[in-house]
Amino acid sequence: MIDSALIVGGGVGGMTAAISLARRGVAVTLVDIDPEWRVYGAGISVTGISLRAFDDLGIYDAVKQRGFIAAGFRMRSVNGDILMDTPPIDNPAPIQQGGGIMRPALHDILSSVVLREGIAVRLGISVDALEQDDDGVDVRFSDGSAGRYDLVVGADGINSGVRKLIFPEAPAPQFTGQGCWRVTAPRPDTADCTEMYFGGEVKLGLNPVSQDEMYLFLLEHLPDNPWFDDAQLVPHVRELMAPFGGHVAAAREALTDPSQVNYRPLEWLLLPDPWYEKRVVLIGDAAHATTPHMASGAGIAAEDGLVLAEEIARHDDVALALRSFMDRRFERARLVVENSVRIGELEMAGESGPGSGTMLGETMGRLQQPY
Repeated sequence: MIDSALIVGGGVGGMTAAISLARRGVAVTLVDIDPEWRVYGAGISVTGISLRAFDDLGIYDAVKQRGFIAAGFRMRSVNGDILMDTPPIDNPAPIQQGGGIMRPALHDILSSVVLREGIAVRLGISVDALEQDDDGVDVRFSDGSAGRYDLVVGADGINSGVRKLIFPEAPAPQFTGQGCWRVTAPRPDTADCTEMYFGGEVKLGLNPVSQDEMYLFLLEHLPDNPWFDDAQLVPHVRELMAPFGGHVAAAREALTDPSQVNYRPLEWLLLPDPWYEKRVVLIGDAAHATTPHMASGAGIAAEDGLVLAEEIARHDDVALALRSFMDRRFERARLVVENSVRIGELEMAGESGPGSGTMLGETMGRLQQPY
């Protein structure tokens, strides 16, 4: 069992790892490059695997209270007609549900637990250098300070600085050819579960994220990866939403402020096994950044943190613990990344439909297995 750990990155995976290790008696320090420890973006979809991980971490009730969790699913045509309405089941387990939450709300829930657990948090710094020996890792930080830790966890996202330090030859993230638009809008009472709209030129869905709000996500084929400034955001996404009826039409009318719109080009990354070098390990997007087609990025990042702490507690030898971590995580992450990217490729080729739906269903079924 290790005595000390440094977590680099204060997102979902990093905070989950920090909390899980601290609860096992590890002295944890968490650093984040943002001096205000902010989170950007609109809503986030949470599938059953995310909710199960949050339940195992002990934050499910808080996510349910501040987000919107339900067990149904609705399919609509472009004009808003209901094609299928799956009714919710009685007393569902977390793994049997889904929904959404605003990213800042999820960040607030997790960061509050981090502080409550007594984890040392240092903001506005990053890691400049790592030097390892058989017993630990010497770390030099960007503010000139230094520290020594038994374990270093790189949870610093798709453009991970820790990854560059331990795997300088690792492949760069790859652009998929799609861009993702996220729009925050008022939630009508009838928007009470995840909805997907079929038959349009862009893929569109919506999720409630609280009692008052919902968010819409649109996937657009943008092979030249253009840049959008603030003045373009609202007109462009309103044009994409124009053909759709149902709840989309009202959301489009309410869309007037660029702050309601979040856009990012979709990139992916899957590092080969192993994700670690001696006593430094990567988790979450630093090792396996996925696209949102399965809404499972947050879930598998949280699983990483939980599993890492379990294996560190189970083994006296760090090398054995990290090898066991990889044995549990690589294929599961590969499944999510590769199948998410494949579904996006089918959409861009105009071949989405039963094939991608079957792939999505089968993958989500496999993910319900224990992690």
